[in-house]
Amino acid sequence: MMSMMVGELVLAAPAILLSLLLTLVMSHFLPLLLNPKAPRGSFGWPLVGETLRFLTPHASNTLGSFLDDHCSRYGRVFKSHLFCTPTIVSCDQELNHFILQNEEKLFQCSYPKPIHGILGKSSMLVVLGEDHKRLRTLALALVTSTKLKPSYLGDIEKIALHIVGSWHHGKASKITFCDEARKFAFSVIVKQVLGLSPEEPVTAMILEDFLTFMKGLISFPLRIPWTPYARAVQARKRISSTVNGIIEERRKTGSCKKDDFLNVLLSTNELSDEEKVSFVLDSLLGGYETTSLLISMVVYFLGQSATDLDLVKREHEGIRSTKGKEECLSSEDYKKMEYTQHVINEALRCGNIVKFVHRKALKDVRYKEYLIPSGWKVLPVFSSVHLNPSLHGNAQQFQPRRWEGAIQGTSKKFTPFGGGPRLCPGSELAKVEAAFFVHHLVLNFRWKIDGDDVPMAYPYVEFPRGLPIEIEPI
Repeated sequence: MMSMMVGELVLAAPAILLSLLLTLVMSHFLPLLLNPKAPRGSFGWPLVGETLRFLTPHASNTLGSFLDDHCSRYGRVFKSHLFCTPTIVSCDQELNHFILQNEEKLFQCSYPKPIHGILGKSSMLVVLGEDHKRLRTLALALVTSTKLKPSYLGDIEKIALHIVGSWHHGKASKITFCDEARKFAFSVIVKQVLGLSPEEPVTAMILEDFLTFMKGLISFPLRIPWTPYARAVQARKRISSTVNGIIEERRKTGSCKKDDFLNVLLSTNELSDEEKVSFVLDSLLGGYETTSLLISMVVYFLGQSATDLDLVKREHEGIRSTKGKEECLSSEDYKKMEYTQHVINEALRCGNIVKFVHRKALKDVRYKEYLIPSGWKVLPVFSSVHLNPSLHGNAQQFQPRRWEGAIQGTSKKFTPFGGGPRLCPGSELAKVEAAFFVHHLVLNFRWKIDGDDVPMAYPYVEFPRGLPIEIEPI
C-alpha cells in the first residue's frame, strides 16, 4: 500500500511542478495582460523580475546601467517588475513631483515588509495617514526650535573640535574619514535626542547596538539566528529597552529639565511610549547616516576640486577673522556660509544619498500620457533628475557655482531629501552640522584622498573603502 502511494506521488510530481511553474509564470505576467495601457517596459524573469539588475552597484554620481538602458529603450517612465511586484519607474521630474505631492491622495508610502520588521510598526518611515502627520508635525516642531538654538550650535562645535582635535599629531597622517564622520554625527544626534555625552557608558552601548542595527537594515532579510537581519531586529529591541530605561529613570527622578528631544517627548501625551521610543530611533537613524554621509561627500568632492576648496577656505577664514580666538560660531555665522551651502547642495546633487523612494498607487492614475495601474509599486528616482543634463548643465561635473542665485532648498529638479508631506524634517539640521564641521576642517587641515574610492549606490550609498584620506595640519 505504502509503495503504491509513493509510486503515485513520484508519477504526479512532474505534473505538480509544472502546475506550480505555470502558476508562477501566469501570476508574474498577468498584470501585463490586464494593463496593456501601462507605460512600455519589461518584467524580466518570474519571481525575481528585474530586481537584481536594478540593484546592481554603481557609482552614485551615475544612473547605473539598468536605468541608462531602460530610459534609452522605453523613455523616462517605464514599467518593470521590482521587489516582487509590478512597478512603474519614474525618471521624470514632473511625474516625480506629482507623485510626492499626492501622498495619501493618489499614492501611499509602501516600503517592503522586511523594512517594517526591522524599523518597527510605529516608525515614522513606515506609518501612514494621520499617524504619520502627527509624528511629522512633532518632528518639525522639534527641528524648528532646535536648528539655530545657541546650545545646539555649541554642542555641534564642541564635538567637531573634539573630532578634528584628535587628528593633531604634528605631522601628516592617514584616517578613514567615513568612520570619523560617523563618530561626529552620532555624538551630535545622541546628545540632541537623549542628552548623552560621548564619554558616557550608555552612549557606547547604544552605538554598538545601533551599528548592528544599521548593518541589518541594508542586509538580505533572512530572519534566522546569526544573520545580520536577525541580529538587527534584536539590536533594535535592546536599543528600545535602553531608551525605555532612560525614560523610566527620568520619570522616577523627575529629571525632565534636560534640553533635548526626549524631554519634549515626555511632556506630550499625544504619543504612546512605543511611539516615543520609535521616534527616538528614527531621529538617531536620520541624524546618523544622512549627516555622516553628507559630510563624507563634501570632503570627497572638495578633495577633487582645489578651486572650490580654496573658495570654501576663504569664506571660513573671513568668518573666523571677525570672531575672538575662542568665540563660538553663531546662527549669523551660519547664514554667511553661502559658498559652503552651494558645495553642500552640489554634493547632495552629485552624490545622491537617497536614490529613490517606495510608493504605491491607491487607484488607477492618469498623468499626461501615462497610466499607473492601481496597486502597482511606484518608484520616483531622484538621482535620474539630479543627473539629467537637460536640467543641470554638465550634470556629471561637480560645480557648486551652479547654485549661485538659484533657489535654495527642495525644488522639482532637486529633491535630495524627498518631497511633499514626507520631506525629511531634519534636512536642515544635517546641513548645519556639515557646515560647522567643514569650518573647523578647512581651517585646520589640508587633505587628499588616498587611492581610489568613490561613493557607490547599492542602492544605499557608501564608500567601499571608507574614504581613506591623508591629512596634514595647517
